[in-house]
Amino acid sequence: MPNNAAAKRSPLRIVLASHNPGKLAELRPMLAPLGFDLVAQGELGITEVAEPFHTFVENALVKARHAARESGLPALADDAGLCVDAFGGQPGVDTAYYATRFGYAKGDANNVRALLEQMRNVTSRRAALVSTLVALRCAGDPEPLIASGRVVGEITRAPRGDGGFGFDPVMWIPALGKTFAELPADVKNSLSHRGQAAAVMIKLIEERWL
Repeated sequence: MPNNAAAKRSPLRIVLASHNPGKLAELRPMLAPLGFDLVAQGELGITEVAEPFHTFVENALVKARHAARESGLPALADDAGLCVDAFGGQPGVDTAYYATRFGYAKGDANNVRALLEQMRNVTSRRAALVSTLVALRCAGDPEPLIASGRVVGEITRAPRGDGGFGFDPVMWIPALGKTFAELPADVKNSLSHRGQAAAVMIKLIEERWL
């Protein structure tokens, strides 16, 4: 008699090197076509690792290696941030801690508040949201998969919309006439920096791993 349990293989588990629930919520449906079980590192008791580098790809790589080493599983890391033209590309890799520069506690709402305060008298409001994904088969994988996405928009004068997270309420996309926070989740995910990076990563994993 055939072993149906053996015939139905369990999905490959990949640990997401992040404690950010917003990233997990976005990446799970984005990567669903692969059929993987994406589990957050916090669910496995894995702590965050220092991100000492100045580029998205370097920080994503160190996070992925840490998660893979601690879990023994393949790992995926996303390092993303806001790059404001008027600030020379800042806050960039320090986006998550932007508010702390100005005496506020770390958090999305305070990041938005601090950004709008710092841009109060800035007329050039062009900015880009950038996402870099890195995937590893193991901590020592010599051939990491790297995928990037980038969306250019403008910083609004005040938050608009209730969706998304991070800087979504102030990231206005001229072609759509809306901020990311004003878009339905599926529309935003198909157009966002993270959505672009995830689409490239799916192709890379299908080509290299499967």
